[in-house]
Amino acid sequence: MILPASDPESIAHCVTTTRAGGLIGLPTETVYGLGADADNDAAVAQIFAAKGRPADHPLIVHVSSQDGGMSGAAHYAAQVPPFAQQLMSAFWPGPLTLILPRRAGVGAASAGGQNSIGLRCPAHPAAQAVLRALRDTSGGQAPVWGIAAPSANRFGRVSPTTAAHVEGELGPDLLILDGGPCDLGIESTIIDCTRGEPVLLRPGSISRLQVEQACGRKLLSNDELLSQQTRGPEAPKASGTLESHYAPNAKVRLMDAQSLQAAVDLLGGVMYPAGSDTKPSIAIYARAALKKVPMAIALRRMPDDAAATAHQLFAVLRAMDDTGVKLIWVETPPDAMEWDGVRDRLQRASADR
Repeated sequence: MILPASDPESIAHCVTTTRAGGLIGLPTETVYGLGADADNDAAVAQIFAAKGRPADHPLIVHVSSQDGGMSGAAHYAAQVPPFAQQLMSAFWPGPLTLILPRRAGVGAASAGGQNSIGLRCPAHPAAQAVLRALRDTSGGQAPVWGIAAPSANRFGRVSPTTAAHVEGELGPDLLILDGGPCDLGIESTIIDCTRGEPVLLRPGSISRLQVEQACGRKLLSNDELLSQQTRGPEAPKASGTLESHYAPNAKVRLMDAQSLQAAVDLLGGVMYPAGSDTKPSIAIYARAALKKVPMAIALRRMPDDAAATAHQLFAVLRAMDDTGVKLIWVETPPDAMEWDGVRDRLQRASADR
């Protein structure tokens, strides 16, 4: 059931469902999430079951923007290092998830049993309306401090960026709050704050440079931290960091522009003879102006801008899948910082599975 986020009754319905231990489809600025009360272990278990997600693979908990998300962080985190507080001040509400030491007795199921927990304060007004209402105790009810909300899709598959995508993935019985297409289109940047230094676990719309400028520290990769003489602990598990993830049904292959053109030249005249009405079995998503592409190959132009590509990436992969193609050829993104999030998603989508 899809309800418009513009209707206050829709917000109220989502709040009632969440308080009762049910699941909701929740819009955010990144992707749509499958949400439940983060402190209700039985409700959280339904998320894992609906997605087919391993129970030890942690979820991100979304908190209200009241007081900049600080009270929500204080509920779930045993401590918040000063550099993490700087990142909260700079980017919350927004597409940044911080991994923090988990306070004992809260969010255990959401954290996949780990001693750390991922927290985010989303910027989408509909998500914040639900989160604020759940914090409201004026009716005598206890506050719900956060919503655990991984992407609202089957585990490992393409994330949804519209309410219709969620319904197509998880069925018409789920209550879905329709907040329109997601503005950013890829999941949040994840920074591990449990090991004394900020460590990048997943790139997103917030760049490495922005993080470093906000907290005044170098943002390390996990490999960089572990290669130092004083080896720290291993990184905690985090959402969307498996080698194979974000994958459509079709096989995705990354290729440079020259290789794409060579493949088109080789296959164009072989696969689709003149006058053939055969449905395409290959789709191409590329920035390069490819020459002599047969009409029977499904071709989509990739924007030259990284943010515009991120915004449409998952929707494009879904649309190509819907045509029934077996292969999706994607031009490799540029090796530039602003493309890190898109490149990460495509590398995981193209990994062997």
